Amino acid sequence: MHHLLSHLILYSDLAREGILAQFGEIYRDLENDGGFFDRSSVIQRIYWQIKHLLDVAAEYGLEGNLWQDYLALLLATSENAFSLSAERAKIGDSSINSFARNDCMIFLELFHFDFGPLETQFGLECFRTITHFKPPRKRAAGDRRAAGDQVRTLSRKLAAARDEDEFLLNLTDFYRRYGVGVFGLHRAFHVRSEDGRVTFLPIDNTDTVLLSDLIGYEAQKQTLAENTEAFIRGLPVNNALLYGDAGAGKSSCVKALLNEYCDAGLRMVELYKHQFHDLSPVVAALKNRNYRFIIYIDDLSFEENETEYKFLKAVIEGGVETRPDNVLLYATSNRRRLIRETWADRDDMEHSGEIHRSDTVEEKLSLSARFGLTINFNSPNRDQYHDIVLGLAWRQLKKRPPDEELLKLADRWELRHGGPSGRTAQQFIHYLAGQG
Repeated sequence: MHHLLSHLILYSDLAREGILAQFGEIYRDLENDGGFFDRSSVIQRIYWQIKHLLDVAAEYGLEGNLWQDYLALLLATSENAFSLSAERAKIGDSSINSFARNDCMIFLELFHFDFGPLETQFGLECFRTITHFKPPRKRAAGDRRAAGDQVRTLSRKLAAARDEDEFLLNLTDFYRRYGVGVFGLHRAFHVRSEDGRVTFLPIDNTDTVLLSDLIGYEAQKQTLAENTEAFIRGLPVNNALLYGDAGAGKSSCVKALLNEYCDAGLRMVELYKHQFHDLSPVVAALKNRNYRFIIYIDDLSFEENETEYKFLKAVIEGGVETRPDNVLLYATSNRRRLIRETWADRDDMEHSGEIHRSDTVEEKLSLSARFGLTINFNSPNRDQYHDIVLGLAWRQLKKRPPDEELLKLADRWELRHGGPSGRTAQQFIHYLAGQG
């Protein structure tokens, strides 16, 4: 195995760390030791890598041939000159194909690698188990399990390839269809920054809400959907600010977009206010990828002594580098004016007593103005609140009281839970569902 790994070119980093690399080292050490090795130590090293392989299987919900699925996962997540070019469909007759073909020939051998002699030598059965693996329980749902399904599908196609050319064709098709790396297998991310470098951490369980699940606010949903659809098609669009009363559905609308347009290449990166200094490196990491990214900022607002908004202003509009066409910012806020303004800011006075907007005020108000699309979400009136309650009840409750009784209960609920809103209505329905 170590001889095969030493001939990798584009995927050579896979031979330096991880389960594959460790198995390569085991085979190399057995060959170099000339039969003089500590048997128990070798078995321990093998079992340690089997344990890691089972951990990967549990994480992604893999089953069947775990060895092949693991190799497929490596190929699906390895970002290199070939895979990134294939993602952007810019391969053509590039010379890089010859290097990719070399590596595909090696991986095809690895896919069908015979561990039988190693098992016989050490009296093991673990390799036969992991190549016919049955998980201990039913596979759970979730974003990471969906990623596992993609890996398993790729694994089956690559294992069935008749030669390296068919292997390469299947791998290239996967990159073009799904992409490569973390963005190819997942759809929503948090950001971690360390030493000036940003890492995108997948969000495993995203909200499954759809726009049709959100009752009311039809004009607002349509405006947001039209802007997002134009963004996906590569047309000129605006950054969006969704503002208004708490619980009106602003955040749910943004989250619903991911479920509506994920298959069209939409991805979402959630960023918190304390991370705004990382905005520029985040945008730089996203701009050359073959996806459409919404940077999502929830509950955006600033106190008068906070200055993080300046990072946001520079990225939205005003910096030397323009916002890439594949990156858009959507923010939600309970305030129309995102930065708290005080009378102390308004210190430009004429003798007549008229108040002028000072430079400080203009700087603060300019942040809201830089969102080209602003959408207002007000709390529903009584009739709209009732419509939301009835709609949610019909969709989510197996047993429900008569409508008149249901609405009376809903009115009592909202009096004790912050007033009528979509959030209050959903919490009320959850309460009834819990009562059986």
